[in-house]
Amino acid sequence: MSDENGTQDTGAGSPGTDIGAGPRPEPLRFFGTTWVNHDNGYTPRRLAAAVGSLAAAVASCLILRFAYQGLQIADVGSFVTLLVIVMFAVCSALAFGHTWESFKKRPDPDRQASLRGLLGIGFVGSLLAYFFRSLTEAPGEKLHREEYESAVARHEKRTTRRTGNPSKKRRRS
Repeated sequence: MSDENGTQDTGAGSPGTDIGAGPRPEPLRFFGTTWVNHDNGYTPRRLAAAVGSLAAAVASCLILRFAYQGLQIADVGSFVTLLVIVMFAVCSALAFGHTWESFKKRPDPDRQASLRGLLGIGFVGSLLAYFFRSLTEAPGEKLHREEYESAVARHEKRTTRRTGNPSKKRRRS
């Protein structure tokens, strides 16, 4: 709620003084924080993310097809053509698996940096992983929801107040 001055009332203390109280959900790409309550156009955004990632994957495959035709026109030989096809297939499969796992747990930044080239080559796999995850939830929603709910639980545990006066507690003899 906002008061007449435009400051936000969080329900704790005076209006506008406790804005940062409690954990805040981490925004997701394309979804912001709509994933928390599935509001403000969450479903259309999810559908748009699914359609967009599938369209990008199809467009990428068309571009790869042009590259393959370029190899045929250049007559580089069957070994190089096979090597390029296998490279894109393997990198796409690895990128799919890595992207899919990154929706379940946070990837190691060092490993992420070392896989940057592989993930760049296998971009079609990453796009397909994004498409398939968008069919059921916002990509990364489950991970962020678990982290957010545990942060809220920790915050509530820290901020709950004891009942009664601890100095009047009976001592056991």
